[in-house]
Amino acid sequence: MSATLETTGKTATATCAILRAESTYQGKQGFSYFHGISAESVGARGLCMHLLTIPPGGRAKAHLHESHETAIYVLSGQGQMWYGEHLEEHVTCGPGDLIYIPAGVPHLPANASHTEPCLAVLARTDPNDQESVVLRPDLEVFVPEGPESVA
Repeated sequence: MSATLETTGKTATATCAILRAESTYQGKQGFSYFHGISAESVGARGLCMHLLTIPPGGRAKAHLHESHETAIYVLSGQGQMWYGEHLEEHVTCGPGDLIYIPAGVPHLPANASHTEPCLAVLARTDPNDQESVVLRPDLEVFVPEGPESVA
C-alpha cells in the first residue's frame, strides 16, 4: 500500500485508521488521485474518500459510477462539470460548494481555470477505488475541448 497508515484500537478485524495523502494513483478517469480511504487501504465496506487536485485546464474522461453515489466538496479553485445522458447539463462550482452525483449519471468534471488548480474531497458509496468506474468515450464529443475559463 502506498499511503501511510496509522491505526488506533486493539482489534484486528475492525479498527480506526488515519491516512495521510502522501502518494497518488492514476484513475481510469484520467486524473491522479491521492490515496485515501477505501477497501484497499483500510478495509472500508461502504465508502471511499479521496483528495483530488485537478490541474489548471485539466479535465477528466466522461464516465459514470455504476450503482454508486458520489459527493464532492470543493476546497479551492473553480471546477465545472458536464452531466446528463449526453452531458447536456453544465454547472460551475467553487470553494465551499457541495456537489451530489447520483449513481449511474454520466459526468465529466474539469478545472474551469487555466491558471489555478482545483482541490476537492471526493466520497463515493463504492468502497473500491476504481471498481465502479465506467468510461463513456462516446460522450466526449458533447463537451468542448478546453474548459470554459473563469480565471
